[in-house]
Amino acid sequence: MAGARDIQRARYAPLDAEVRTNAEGELLDRVAMPDHSGKALLTEAVDRMKLSARGYHRVMRVARTLADLEGSAGVGRIHIAEALSYRRIHPAV
Repeated sequence: MAGARDIQRARYAPLDAEVRTNAEGELLDRVAMPDHSGKALLTEAVDRMKLSARGYHRVMRVARTLADLEGSAGVGRIHIAEALSYRRIHPAV
């Protein structure tokens, strides 16, 4: 986990001095752009899971962190899928 934090700090250092991790700031769209198949999965999940903008960004932050833990430069479908698997699905009331 410390390795992922080091990767995040290094990524954000030249972009914005205030941002140190994936959980902070508004730069997530620039550093967590998924590949084509990841984007397709995310689009499908937004529709099926009714993700809000907040939910979408939470998935992207987790996916970017999972990619960091793996040492991957980009966010792929596997990272999106794993991040989505961590979301709780609440039945409609």
